[in-house]
Amino acid sequence: MPGGAVLMRGARVDLGLRDRAVAIVLAPVVLVVLAVVCPLMLLVQGRPIFFVSERMRTRHQAFHLLKLRTMVPDAGGAHGVLGGHASARVTALGHVLRVTRIDEFPQLWNVLRGDIRLIGPRPPLRRYVEAYPELYARVLRQRPGITGLATVRFHAREAQLLKRCQSAKATDDVYRRHCIRHKARLDLFYQRRRSLGLDALILYWTVSRLVPPRKRRRADAVPSALAHRPREVI
Repeated sequence: MPGGAVLMRGARVDLGLRDRAVAIVLAPVVLVVLAVVCPLMLLVQGRPIFFVSERMRTRHQAFHLLKLRTMVPDAGGAHGVLGGHASARVTALGHVLRVTRIDEFPQLWNVLRGDIRLIGPRPPLRRYVEAYPELYARVLRQRPGITGLATVRFHAREAQLLKRCQSAKATDDVYRRHCIRHKARLDLFYQRRRSLGLDALILYWTVSRLVPPRKRRRADAVPSALAHRPREVI
């Protein structure tokens, strides 16, 4: 058993090193894009350029997730799930950054730091981890990621549900009742079935989000194993 534990730790280290290696390869491209976007942001919407959000790496370990700022700063300092009540705070440039996913480019720094991986469950807010400790104890057995199965397969549905919410409380209620467990099912499915092939498919789906909807149909095809996955009770 101790030998098996060492092998498992070694596998996790190897995966972390692989992600850092990929991040180093991508870094020059990301830096060029940011060198263009950041001055534009400064000119169009002023400071701050970056948005820092506390997220959870494990049930007990937090870290600061880095993104480009896409919203008008909230005087109340409230950070949370974005619903219809907050959509008016998204700037015109911020909308473009969100659609193109450029706002998430700074998260490559979090990958290099070892906070997150390229693929894994999206790192949750502390309040949801504290509200559902047993569920997130299972989901966060794997390191969170920039993109993941739940991100590419449930994001559109989540956006539809949350855009109808006209208050922070309504957004939080809908997210708790209709999103958390559905996303967890997909994250746990990925945990059980993880492979290079599935990782490649998730990356393909992630990139396909940038393609206009009419050209996205084939990219949205779901493998039979995923389409007919057993509904795990969580």
